Amino acid sequence: MKFLAGLSLIASVASAISVDLTQRGGPLDVKIEVVGNTNVKASITNTGKEPLKILKTGSILDNAAVEKTQIFSSSGPVAFDGLRLRVAASHLTEDAFQLIAPGETVSASWDPAEVHDLSSGGSFDVKVSGALQYADADSVELKGTIPFSSNIVTASVDGAAASQARRSFHEKRSVIQSDCTSTKGTATRTAMTNCRALALAASQAASSGAAAKMTEYFKSSTSSTRSTVANVFAKIASECGSTTGGYARYYCSDVYSACSSGVLAYTLPSASYMVNCPLYFSGLSALSKTCHAQDQATTTLHEVTHLSQIKGTTDQSGCYGYSCVKSLTASQNLNHADTYALFANAIYVGC
Repeated sequence: MKFLAGLSLIASVASAISVDLTQRGGPLDVKIEVVGNTNVKASITNTGKEPLKILKTGSILDNAAVEKTQIFSSSGPVAFDGLRLRVAASHLTEDAFQLIAPGETVSASWDPAEVHDLSSGGSFDVKVSGALQYADADSVELKGTIPFSSNIVTASVDGAAASQARRSFHEKRSVIQSDCTSTKGTATRTAMTNCRALALAASQAASSGAAAKMTEYFKSSTSSTRSTVANVFAKIASECGSTTGGYARYYCSDVYSACSSGVLAYTLPSASYMVNCPLYFSGLSALSKTCHAQDQATTTLHEVTHLSQIKGTTDQSGCYGYSCVKSLTASQNLNHADTYALFANAIYVGC
């Protein structure tokens, strides 16, 4: 059942561990340790000769419960079920960054038991890897990414304590208020209507449109890829087509304190709800006619793809925008939220 209580847009910066950039050297040394039962402390050292201005939002330096950790049990990877964000790079402010001087070490701590199910207890291997985005010292414009990969730590976990940490995190949703009213409610409903229209057109284009357009965004135009993409867009159209039915619940209250600088909105796929941040309403138009622009409709569409019932997409290493999507592989694009949003925008605008 879908409840329009505070709508969603879902800011997507979270996961920095999907793209294997860690084989390339970079001026960051990241070491981790497990403190107590499941808390992870990361020490990030600038080993280069120049200061680094690192984007905190959506990274291991973010206070929000985004994807920061890779955890493995004897049976394989332990799934992440925390927050997925979408960031507006054009609306970042200085407080979104951490300046690390040459030779300086900064630290960050978090509890992965909140967003990984470690309730079975026992031995788990923990690692942190991916890429951090950066800007020049006198700018807030993102310039590139720096890959990193930490050491691997084996943790002996008390399952009962880990289970309590997880329950405490997920119970936060009970304090959400039904405050998506007035102009915010109108904007939310308009975004969903536009999302449905974009998804229907994109589904048709994926099914029988130009092969070159599929290859441009998804690196493939095979019948299998077309079928997968068309089906995802059909599900999106269904989800955006109703404010009273469907999988997601939409809110405007920042329950998880994740609406930091540049964050448009976020989603918690494991609970099937999405949250609109203030920037969603103040920084985006309803529907843009500019190629590869962000707007309320494509942001909603982007975030809907994160829902496990739709596709369960990730945000490959905090990869946003057309140029980054072009750098991904076919398999990565097929499960990358921004690829779907950019494709839908391209079909609508005629990019």
